[in-house]
Order: sequence, then C-alpha cells, then structure tokens
Amino acid sequence: MNVKTAIRPTRRRVAVLGAVAGVAALTLTAATGSASAAKAEHGPSQPKPTVVLVHGAFADSSSWNGVIERLRHEGYPVIAPANPLRGLAGDAAYIHSVLKSVSGPVVLVGHSYGGAVISEAAVDSPQVKALVYIAAFAPEKGESALELSSKFPGSTLGTALNPVPFPLPGGGTGTDLYIKTDTFHHQFAADVPKRVTDLMAATQRPVAASALDEKATTPAWKTIPSWDLVTTQDLNIPPAAQRFMAERAHAHTVEIKASHAVSVSHPGAVTRLIEQAARTTGH
Repeated sequence: MNVKTAIRPTRRRVAVLGAVAGVAALTLTAATGSASAAKAEHGPSQPKPTVVLVHGAFADSSSWNGVIERLRHEGYPVIAPANPLRGLAGDAAYIHSVLKSVSGPVVLVGHSYGGAVISEAAVDSPQVKALVYIAAFAPEKGESALELSSKFPGSTLGTALNPVPFPLPGGGTGTDLYIKTDTFHHQFAADVPKRVTDLMAATQRPVAASALDEKATTPAWKTIPSWDLVTTQDLNIPPAAQRFMAERAHAHTVEIKASHAVSVSHPGAVTRLIEQAARTTGH
C-alpha cells in the first residue's frame, strides 16, 4: 500500500468530523441565541414581595410562626411586627410606619382585629399591592370591630372575656380584655392541641376595649385587591360576618373548617392564600 492510499481515508474522516463539528457549533450558537432572546423577552425574575403579618387581639406575633416558616422556605421576606392593640388609629399608624421601612412591594396580612388595622395602615402606602384577611375584620368607614362581631349571631366571645382595668397615661382608667384561661381553648383555638393553647392563654396579648369600639375611617380594601380566609368554626367572628365583609370587599375568598386561631391550626392553608395574593404582584 502506498502512502497516498493509506492517508486518503484518514483525510475523508477528518473532513466528516469537521463538518459534524461545524453543525454542532451552529446548533449550539442558535440554542444560546434563543435562550438569550427568551431571557431578554421575559426579563430577569422579580424579587418576591415582603409579607407583613399583623396579629390580632388575644395573640402575639408567634401565632404566625408556622406561616413564617413556610413563607421563608418559599423565599419570601417576612416581617411580623407587634400590634400595639391600644386603639385602631394608633395601631394603624404604627403598622404604617413599619410599612415605610420596607423596600419593594408588600403583601399585607391581618388576623382578626389585625384586619381592621391593615385596612387603615395600607392607606397612602403605595407599596402595598395586596391585602389578605385571615378570619379578620374588614370594616367599612364608620364601623367598629365590636359592631361587626355583633351583626350576625354566633359569637360567644363576650361571655368568655375577663376585663382588667389599667391606668391611662393621661389619667383615668381604661379596660383591657383577656380571654379567660379556662375557656381559651374552646373559645379561641378549639382545633389546636390543648398543651399549645395553655401556653397561648398564658402569653395572650390583651386588647383595649376602646380599640374594639373605635370606628374605621378609610378602608384600603376599596382600592387594593384583597383575599379572605373565612373560618367556619369561628366563635369570635361569626362566619356569616366574615362572609359579609369578604363579599362586600369583592375579595378572593376561601373557606376552611377551622377555629379563630387558623394561623396556628392550619398554617399551610393560610400560607397558600398569601402566596395566591403574592403572585398577583408580578414577582
């Protein structure tokens, strides 16, 4: 075999391999270009909104712990400030100041009396893109939490309360309301293990009676989209009252068989509703 005959197949293989490599390079370039174009078209992913959780009466921020764990696992920044529970206007002003410290869009969530607070706090807070009411009050202008809880039958909260006088800073006496320890489990959190509700009863935050009687001024749910979780086994805010407020606000509503302390007994359901609201913010 001469040298020319020996190298001819080798040259042919080299030519074929070169052609294959060229096609592969063109394919890779095209794929990369398509991916870049898609990325440019859709833009970089937006950061997730901050979720601000506002507790209500007879609870504290730890009532959100199960919800916070789930939201953080999904990548949401979360803040659960202490609601003062001293008066609707003052409590709303305090939460409004917390909102001003947050950069970017916010999903504002309120439980129970905290719903009335977020309705006021979100006014003139352009970063609030969604309101979420969890077994909560969503009052109209001129309505109070006390009035709404009495609007429909079903609440047994009145007989479960223990009023405790306290001195007012400017003089005089106010009244703090606690749920009696021996009725706390049944009244507030019947679907939560008693070993947990015993701790909740001992650490409950009282609400000033005047706060529940204070009338709302400007409800933010009229201009901000809202979501509402109605608790059908609620003994604090009757389910009929919750439905009435949710329908009036044109809220995206979900019902669940749960007690008033639904953030403790069903944190997964609460988290799912918050995430539904968060997805509408464009993150």
